[in-house]
Amino acid sequence: MPAEFKYKYNEDVILTYLQSYIRDTYGQHYVGQMGIQAVDVWKSLDIDEESFRSNIIKYAMRYKHKDGTNLKDLVKILHYTILLIDRNHSQEIIKAQV
Repeated sequence: MPAEFKYKYNEDVILTYLQSYIRDTYGQHYVGQMGIQAVDVWKSLDIDEESFRSNIIKYAMRYKHKDGTNLKDLVKILHYTILLIDRNHSQEIIKAQV
């Protein structure tokens, strides 16, 4: 039996943290009573790709300039990147999982 894979840079721990952060966004104050998030509105207006990209840029530009090396900014960049991947590449990822 092969030894368990060990990540060198704690990627597994970071991904678990990111997954927990994303899960928590579904219950935060900006989610309406109907479970509608800003992302749902952006999708309905067909501006989701632009919104994801602009938020990635926004949080990347403010990293180190607002609250220093703010972990939350980096996590938001990753979250919006995941949303962009879902929008543009989810089918190929789903196919790759089969």
